[in-house]
Amino acid sequence: MLHPQARALLRLIEEKGVAPTHMLSPEEARRVYRERCGFTQPSPPEVAVARGLVADGPVGAIALRLYRPLGSEASQTLPVLVYYHGGGWTIGDLDTHDTLCRELANGAGCAVVSVDYRMGPEHRFPAAVDDSFAALRWVARNANDLRLDASRMAVGGDSAGGNLAAVVAIAARDAGDLPLRLQLLLYPATDMRCGAPSHQANGQGYLLTSDTVRYYHDHYIADPQHDTDWRASPLLREDLGGLAPALVITAGFDPLRDEGRQYAQRLTEAGVRSTLVCFERQIHGFMLMGRVLDEANDAVRLCAAQLRRHLES
Repeated sequence: MLHPQARALLRLIEEKGVAPTHMLSPEEARRVYRERCGFTQPSPPEVAVARGLVADGPVGAIALRLYRPLGSEASQTLPVLVYYHGGGWTIGDLDTHDTLCRELANGAGCAVVSVDYRMGPEHRFPAAVDDSFAALRWVARNANDLRLDASRMAVGGDSAGGNLAAVVAIAARDAGDLPLRLQLLLYPATDMRCGAPSHQANGQGYLLTSDTVRYYHDHYIADPQHDTDWRASPLLREDLGGLAPALVITAGFDPLRDEGRQYAQRLTEAGVRSTLVCFERQIHGFMLMGRVLDEANDAVRLCAAQLRRHLES
């Protein structure tokens, strides 16, 4: 059954007449998403440092934001999570995920570097992948100057960001010089073909609809053949062995639920230590809604605890 708090949120969105994302232009969708985040997210907790950085990207600068946890010293070398925000490769930014990054930094006692990768429709696949991997490599190369420990790195992200984190983890393994301690995959998109049963079972009525999934897909993917490229659909990568351990979080009323479950299963079958946790009563995106959904805060604490454990010396 749907959590009563999630049901109340969906009812409120309907009563307010909030337009579905797929009926908006990308510019309008970005604005509405920022406004909705302000309503559903907790107040951003204080951290020791939150400052902008600029990484060298494949076609120009990539904006980053570095967080250091409350109580940490400026001279202290910290492990780091490189985080990729969600939003269907179309919406979302450093500000929409500011609170979550702060919560993870404080809860895990690690630094977090949030990545403002290029998005569609202005920049189609594989621009987001290229920026995401370039950002990870830049953080590793500049770790000493940033008082970060390049030997204790993790990647993470939610939804589209979970997709990017999974892809970057594969690319890091293939590169051979970017060891990772953990993949934090929050209701990730893993198969651009969108054929898993949960796409039909949860395709209407739970905020992220089939129409919106298609809207995001079509703003990101220009060529249908790219659906089967592992950089878009990591579930389709044949060799998943030797990857960093993974924590995969899914939601029971999410069209992407089965994609996350399938990816966790593939990882385990490939010999990768993978933990799957499904919040059965929740909807897609719930972890950013801690002001109105209590289970969101439980999920954040779970992620922070796993980060702390895997990033320990």
